[in-house]
Amino acid sequence: MASGHRGAYECIAAFSATDFRPDLEKVDVPTLVIHGSDDQIVPFDVGGKRSAAAIGGATLTVYEGGAHGLPETARDRLHADLLTFIDAVNSDAVNS
Repeated sequence: MASGHRGAYECIAAFSATDFRPDLEKVDVPTLVIHGSDDQIVPFDVGGKRSAAAIGGATLTVYEGGAHGLPETARDRLHADLLTFIDAVNSDAVNS
């Protein structure tokens, strides 16, 4: 991802100052939350754990020792977990 310095700063400033909790409570579709246990940017307890708890019925997958950049550091596992989740959601929809 590339951006200018000003754009990156504005994005981080807005993201860090916005309370998304009310939005999470409104999510009503199958949701997979994947988070690394060693994320130093968005710590697990305030990120993945709380997000999964706020979304009714969410599935939480924790990558032990995983850092913030899971798409880069755990690419194959992430892709496999996403496909497994999608297959399970599709299977549930067909069987309902």
